[in-house]
Amino acid sequence: MLAIYFVPVLLVITGAVDQTWQLYACFILSGFGMAGIGMGIMHDAIHGTYSRRPLINKLLGYTLNMVGANATVWRIQHNVLHHSYTNIHEGDDDINAPFFLRFSPNVEKNKLHPYQHWYTWFFYGLSTLSWVTSKDFIRLNRYYKMGLLKGENVYRNTVFKIAAWKLVYFAFTLGLPIVFSPFGVGHILLAFFVLHFITGLSISLVFQTAHVMPDMAFPQADEFGMVEGERMLHQLATTSNYSEKSRIFSWMIGGLNYQVEHHLFPDICHVHYRKIAPIVKATAAEYNIPYFSKKTFFDALKAHFQMLHFLGNAELEPVKA
Repeated sequence: MLAIYFVPVLLVITGAVDQTWQLYACFILSGFGMAGIGMGIMHDAIHGTYSRRPLINKLLGYTLNMVGANATVWRIQHNVLHHSYTNIHEGDDDINAPFFLRFSPNVEKNKLHPYQHWYTWFFYGLSTLSWVTSKDFIRLNRYYKMGLLKGENVYRNTVFKIAAWKLVYFAFTLGLPIVFSPFGVGHILLAFFVLHFITGLSISLVFQTAHVMPDMAFPQADEFGMVEGERMLHQLATTSNYSEKSRIFSWMIGGLNYQVEHHLFPDICHVHYRKIAPIVKATAAEYNIPYFSKKTFFDALKAHFQMLHFLGNAELEPVKA
């Protein structure tokens, strides 16, 4: 995945490709590599499960910084908030969306939402562009105010590190291709947009089809911020698998088609999920606990489309507390 991301851009920078279609082909391929780094390398590394050695996990977690995002912010957003408060409005940052998107029935509906099942896909494609430009700074500021970053000068130092990494990223993907490649600025900018659209769409579809689905629960916190229930039961009620039999697809997306197992055991590397899944499924059946899974990824996409339509039209109400 590192090669799929880096090599095509290096081919552009060094002038090894000189046809316009080759430029776009390189950036398209690099987009899939970027998505693969996010799903198959940094995801395990930041969870601390890529290796038994903390240093290796830390170093590989920086692959997220190499593709324009930030490991420190993502660790809070994903490990702390998403895994602790899955599908809980205002707790899970994966479903805390801009006003024109509604990913939870516990969010107030507006006049745009009935059409979101048509336009959400476009904004999925823009998601990583927002990520590499503004989202990290916005979330860092919010997490600092929430008390999730502590220590003297931590906020200032983290802002500096985020900015520095992003400068390196933009220099590699935009600056060097503009300076050294034979292509004009317009083509480079458009190719950069295409790269991110592919990355954003790929990552969003993989993660959103695991939680924003018709069978999922969307629990509400009480007035004290508490949610009833046991952690593992909560994860089973809010998470879905898909395409469990496809080993190639599973490799491409870092085992994230086994989201149920990942949410139950986030401290286990994804390469083991395929063997764990039958045990989890059998145990759930034994105790009459829901275990959600779609046969194929396309089945999951269809169900996600239906859920977006439902959320765009359903009134404000708690679902499956």
